[in-house]
Amino acid sequence: MAKILLVEDDALIRDLIAYRLQNHHFDVVAASDGKEGVLLAKSENPDLILMDMRIPIMDGWEATEQIKTWPPTATIPIIALTAQSAAIVGQREMSVSYDGYAQKPVEFKRLLTQIESLIQQRIVA
Repeated sequence: MAKILLVEDDALIRDLIAYRLQNHHFDVVAASDGKEGVLLAKSENPDLILMDMRIPIMDGWEATEQIKTWPPTATIPIIALTAQSAAIVGQREMSVSYDGYAQKPVEFKRLLTQIESLIQQRIVA
């Protein structure tokens, strides 16, 4: 069973996404802020991370940068979750590398396709 780290500060959104992922047989570990997300990425070794960009304590950009620059977690695929447009995310992507993007409100079927594809690519690599 693949493990997904979900970093989302909105409890309702976090619970809904976690519930739907669990129904698709994913093991879900959740964090409500960026600092907790970085710590869980290091301790849980997830197969994929869903990272909200606007989260407290440490925003998603900084959390992603820390995860991507620490060698043991650098290859974990990260999908950005944000209410911002793809153009805004793209501007900031120059400094931080994301493997996917999902705009809120999340279209779950599309998100699930991205998740499955990225996890499969990681298994093959």
